Amino acid sequence: MPSMSDTGSEAVAGVGRLSALLLLLLTLLCSPVSANFREREKQIIDEIIGPANYDKRIRPAGANDTGPAVVHINIMIRNVQTISDVKMEYSIQITFREQWKDQRLTFDNMQGRIQYLTLTETEMVWMPDLFFKNEKEGHFHNIILPNLYIRIYPDGGVLYSIRISLTLSCPMNLKLFPLDRQQCQLLMASYGWTTEDLVFLWKDVEPVQVTKNLHLPRFTLEKFITDYCNSKTNTGEYSCLLVALIFKREFSYYLIQYYIPCCMLVIVSWVSFWLDQNAVPARVALGVTTLLTMSTQTSSINQSLPPVSYTKAIDVWTGVCLTFVFGALLEFALVNYASRSDKHREKLKEKLKEQKKQWEMEHAAALEAALQEAGEDGHTFGMKPLVSRHNGGMGGDKSRPCEIHLAAPRQNCCRTWLSKFPTRSKRIDVISRITFPIVFAFFNMAYWSTYLFTEEEEDGPK
Repeated sequence: MPSMSDTGSEAVAGVGRLSALLLLLLTLLCSPVSANFREREKQIIDEIIGPANYDKRIRPAGANDTGPAVVHINIMIRNVQTISDVKMEYSIQITFREQWKDQRLTFDNMQGRIQYLTLTETEMVWMPDLFFKNEKEGHFHNIILPNLYIRIYPDGGVLYSIRISLTLSCPMNLKLFPLDRQQCQLLMASYGWTTEDLVFLWKDVEPVQVTKNLHLPRFTLEKFITDYCNSKTNTGEYSCLLVALIFKREFSYYLIQYYIPCCMLVIVSWVSFWLDQNAVPARVALGVTTLLTMSTQTSSINQSLPPVSYTKAIDVWTGVCLTFVFGALLEFALVNYASRSDKHREKLKEKLKEQKKQWEMEHAAALEAALQEAGEDGHTFGMKPLVSRHNGGMGGDKSRPCEIHLAAPRQNCCRTWLSKFPTRSKRIDVISRITFPIVFAFFNMAYWSTYLFTEEEEDGPK
């Protein structure tokens, strides 16, 4: 007879086999469903994209199997890396999406269990021949795997999405630089299919999306405009889409780097007006130093911009500031000339005084000698007044004195004030102390009122 220990071990083995059977049953109940789905997806891909059923060289038919294929486009701006004024280009990273329908790719979704099929190879299906018209350079992203996918929906809808980095040309108008707005475009068009075969349309809802944390160092993305730009050539009309990005330049950087330093240099050049006119080395050194510094500042500004045939707003500012600094240097030249002229005039006055004094002395000596000679000859002449003033006049009648009233001349305040300064050189300095700041203040009012309130013509995309 079997022992009690054998009976217990058999019972434990039976429980283990029962647990294994239950686990196997659960596995058989669950795994076939998922296995069938994966197997079914493979079968669907083989069926709809098999060489016997699908030819990617043939474009899909349009609505009702007639007309051109319609491709809806939408993009997401992930990053705007650089905007170059010198090269007139900008670099951008986007997620590019295309959607169209291809009736040859319809399949059974197994009562909604298969929402879409995902492919990572673009060579398997037909693709629109879209290209970027104003593209200079571009590349796809392949880290870790190519950043793209294709989704095929049960109704034949196809979604193609890819991440691209592009360097695009952006012709700029720099007349209002640095108070300007720039419009940079992104042009997408069909290369080979005409509008009779292929048409690009913007997606109805949110055709362009912008990432929330988009940050640019010197610009602000104000808005974007979507439009169409179909082009006609000798080979036909081709569909084209356009998105215009409106960038506003950040002015605070240029205010700190350019405008305030130039204004300070102009004010420093005015210090020369308060120095003594005889301090020639100090005034010359100050004028030449500010002039050279202003020239260097102007050159550094022009190096950061492309050479253009028109005048920019910054050119007007630097040109006028340079003129003021140069004018301060010329003012000292005029003061120096006036000072030497004043000294020469003083010398002439002193010489004339000496000559007059000498002439008076000689005349007095000659007169005295003549009187002495007349006294020696015994001839004397009595000098009597022709008109007797005794008893009030000629006839003894008292006559009323003649009074003449003249209007007092009007005193000119400026002349009265300038008369306090005896020399012309000093007067030139005093006038310059007032004239230069007033003229510079009027220039600032005219400059900022002109360029701050001048709006560029924005009639939509160029």
